[in-house]
Amino acid sequence: MKTSLDQIKKLRAETKAGVMDVRQALAETNGDMAKAKAWLVKRGLDKATQKSDRETKEGLVEAYIHTGGKVGAMVKLSCETDFVARTEEFKRLARELAMQVTSMDPKNIDELLNQEYIRDASKKVRDLINETIAKVGENIKVEEIKRMGI
Repeated sequence: MKTSLDQIKKLRAETKAGVMDVRQALAETNGDMAKAKAWLVKRGLDKATQKSDRETKEGLVEAYIHTGGKVGAMVKLSCETDFVARTEEFKRLARELAMQVTSMDPKNIDELLNQEYIRDASKKVRDLINETIAKVGENIKVEEIKRMGI
């Protein structure tokens, strides 16, 4: 089945996956949008698994202070290269994780990774990180979290 440009645009907008991955997903699933989404998710998880042993020596520390200034959190997030650490995708992930720590107060990194993501309860925080790994093509690790409040 030949995929239309509209299908590619729509699936790309919904998943943020690359054009070639979207085209391949639609081809593999005969244009079925739901199956193509599932195919992309599985491929993203596979990519994340393949990169999990790679060393992470770059990254950033992100802070989030909730409105009113009574509670906030800091997250140390690492990746493989300085180039990825400076991307909007990586910075957005760091911000979302700091917001998650502020909101849900995980006691350690494992608890954080297994929590439901505050913006989408159908995902775990681990899934959010794996999606970003698939997008940027590098391993990403949460190194440290700290929540403070008054």
